[in-house]
Amino acid sequence: MTDFAIRYGDHVTRARRDGRPVVALESTIISHGLPHPDNLRVAREIEQTVRDNGAVPATIGMIGGELVVGLDDAQIEHLALATDVAKLSVRDLAIAAARRADGATTVAATSAVAAAAGISVFATGGLGGVHREANLTFDESADLTALARTPIVVVCAGVKSILDVGATLERLETLGVSVAGYATRRFPGFFVTDGGFDVDWQLDSPEQVADFIRARADQAVTRGALVLANPLPTDEQLDRDLHDRTLASGLALLAEQGVTGKAVTPFLLAHFHSSTEGRSLAVNVRIILRNAALAARIAAAANAGDAAPVGFAVPA
Repeated sequence: MTDFAIRYGDHVTRARRDGRPVVALESTIISHGLPHPDNLRVAREIEQTVRDNGAVPATIGMIGGELVVGLDDAQIEHLALATDVAKLSVRDLAIAAARRADGATTVAATSAVAAAAGISVFATGGLGGVHREANLTFDESADLTALARTPIVVVCAGVKSILDVGATLERLETLGVSVAGYATRRFPGFFVTDGGFDVDWQLDSPEQVADFIRARADQAVTRGALVLANPLPTDEQLDRDLHDRTLASGLALLAEQGVTGKAVTPFLLAHFHSSTEGRSLAVNVRIILRNAALAARIAAAANAGDAAPVGFAVPA
């Protein structure tokens, strides 16, 4: 390696050349979010969903210290199978490159890398946020501050209900991050359709979201992200009673076992998986596939009529 510049997968380079819309995808779902072999299967399904809806997928991750926008299938398989993949937020990217590490990018890191590459739309499952009892622990995801300075649209299903949803929305407001519901004025709670809070704005079509992208650029006032909250239909959510029981028992186990810090989220997600006999995993997969489809349609709408490709400010 002679430098540490962002590398581009061949399919992403072709998309830039041909002026096709591109959607950024994270890689933590591959290495840290889903068990094997579901992680590899779902990663491929997500990419295919983006293609089926008119855009080119650009899964972002690090291979041997190289930060790659548009991992190829072999690289995705490597991250799915390797046991020593680092979880990379924005602050970790340069250190991990210096160590020639393999790494999977979080929402924060994926957003930052995508924006650096000029990609305007990113699909994920759910955001990180403010943890319960953060007034004592100061435990808050770096996703929030990263989105305050990153001009991207993040299509997600809100934040995981294991977090403090209300406090997360308050922090997004304080940080100047735009929030809108997609065809709703209620903020979703990841596994469940309604997270219990209203949002101020609603966008109803990919074209309206594309107009947001153009308006932000034309106004040149803010570089903050848009969190586009795309809830599951109620008939696809995790059964609400099961969800509430599982969350209550998981929080009790946290206190009983003294789990804190970065271990909290994976602990609770594993508890959901085991306690719901895999039903939460099926919901998780439905969420990311629906978000990938919507993100692709938004990228295509944003790209419509442009003489130059939407997605690549970086020279070839």
